[in-house]
Amino acid sequence: MKTKYLFTSERLGFRNWEKDDLDEFASLNADKEVMKHFPNILTIKETADFIDRLQNHYKQYGHNYFAVEVINTGEFIGFIGLAYQTYETNFTPNVDIGWRLKKNAWGNGYATEGAKRCLEFAFNTLHLDNVIATCTERNYKSEHVMKKIGMKKHGSFNHPRLKKFPDYERCLCYVIAKNEWDNQ
Repeated sequence: MKTKYLFTSERLGFRNWEKDDLDEFASLNADKEVMKHFPNILTIKETADFIDRLQNHYKQYGHNYFAVEVINTGEFIGFIGLAYQTYETNFTPNVDIGWRLKKNAWGNGYATEGAKRCLEFAFNTLHLDNVIATCTERNYKSEHVMKKIGMKKHGSFNHPRLKKFPDYERCLCYVIAKNEWDNQ
């Protein structure tokens, strides 16, 4: 374990980002299959900038897309967490839940387990009223996780940050309110 976890789920530890996460995170972000639903893979520089933004986001909001490790092994598997989104839509500004895991972590239920734990953190620690999630229309695996964690489809939209990428612009938005989470 690199650092003390901010919180854990049954199998996962959630923590803020460290500079020495760069190589593993850059490898994940350079994997074309992992990045299939994004316009581009990320370079090492873009990944370093992303880590800086995540660290700054944590300082400002007390959460981010947390670095996630498997507790038993200490293996870094990617991120699961929360980010404040301000791009212009009818459901923002709002806090978004998201995940990106390396391929060998797929199919183990980590995204669902981690997302449920992050929703618990969002509602019981951060006291948010609701949380959104977005993905491209063809990202069926992420949409499946959204459904499994109790989110409901809010609708489809053209993502304002993806206008230059028509193959990725059409996205889905899911939402869950605190009272819905409490009643699961």
